[in-house]
Amino acid sequence: MASLLKVDQEVKLKVAAPAEDLVANFFPKKLLELDSFLKEPILNIHDLTQIHSDMNLPLLIPRIEDGNNFGVSIQEETVAELRTVESEAASYLDQISRYYITRAKLVSKIAKYPHVEDYRRTVTEIDEKEYISLRLIISELRNQYVTLHDMILKNIEKIKRPRSSNAETLY
Repeated sequence: MASLLKVDQEVKLKVAAPAEDLVANFFPKKLLELDSFLKEPILNIHDLTQIHSDMNLPLLIPRIEDGNNFGVSIQEETVAELRTVESEAASYLDQISRYYITRAKLVSKIAKYPHVEDYRRTVTEIDEKEYISLRLIISELRNQYVTLHDMILKNIEKIKRPRSSNAETLY
């Protein structure tokens, strides 16, 4: 039992230091990088016609054939997960837009009826609700990022080469 506790302590020590370093150093560095990235001109384009492009690309996922399609299905699952994350991110943006529209309507009512305290209270309540919602969105984005990262890393070879050649292993 004592040796089991010692092994447990050793594992905790080996995991704790890198985990603490990740939280203390890597996360803040990543946040600063992302913040800097968001300020770059490429992400501050006002004329969105500049980002339009033709989509005359061939489909890079190989067609499904008899046998050896596991890699193709991995690619399809990964693309489906990416589409789900993209769709959810778009819904988060819609939610934020709806919040501002609702808040603006309430603020205009406050300007029109400054003596009605319920409008002021409602603005405070929707601000609090949106704050909580944004925290949940950030948590969801983090979870989705982790899921995609895990899925891609675990299947990177099948994503790169969906059909492996067994000829290499025969010799």
